[in-house]
Amino acid sequence: MKMKNKKGDFFWGVVLFIWILILAVPSTRITFIEVTDAYPYVGGFLKFFILASMGDWLGVRILKGKWIIPKGFIYKAVVWGIIGMMITLVFTVFTAGTGAAQAVGKLPFAGSKLAQAFLGSTIMNLTFGPMMYVYHKFGDLFVELSYEKKISELTVKDFVDRIDWYTLVSFSWIKTCTFVWIPCHTIVFLLPPEYRVLASAFLSILLGIIIAVSKKGNSGIDVSK
Repeated sequence: MKMKNKKGDFFWGVVLFIWILILAVPSTRITFIEVTDAYPYVGGFLKFFILASMGDWLGVRILKGKWIIPKGFIYKAVVWGIIGMMITLVFTVFTAGTGAAQAVGKLPFAGSKLAQAFLGSTIMNLTFGPMMYVYHKFGDLFVELSYEKKISELTVKDFVDRIDWYTLVSFSWIKTCTFVWIPCHTIVFLLPPEYRVLASAFLSILLGIIIAVSKKGNSGIDVSK
């Protein structure tokens, strides 16, 4: 499904502006934080459902020069939403776990918030990060393949054969996890806890840009992957 560029640019910008406005106005920011604190998994789902999908669409806009809304975009947004719920949990696990390991001498620099943020980000992005990419690839492919054949006929081989494993490992795992997400999530982990998942959701817009720029340099990579 295609959308006129000016109309798409305006719509995308308005949605982003609304998010910024919610955070900029004290009354709406307080309400937003209270609601997401009360329902953290729902909050994580919605943040990624919207913002990460916006990052995907922006990436295609940069790569193709026009707005293209893919088939099953709502289902793909749900995949992002589930990732948001996962991140809501693992942020707590890795930050608190790192602090606990520092406290008993299993990691260095106990008491340093910067060290806790950096070490937590490093461990998370070298363990959970790669598997999150695989889950996202499989989730997207599940949506795409469901338009090609019956869901009951899908096999693991269908998914494995469709993934560009070289790009996944060389770009997503080695380059992005190491050189983008470790420093970015170090900064995120230094933020107050109530802003961390939202900041990560905003960073997914950056991910869309990074992927688009990388694919512009390699025309052999299919944008749908």
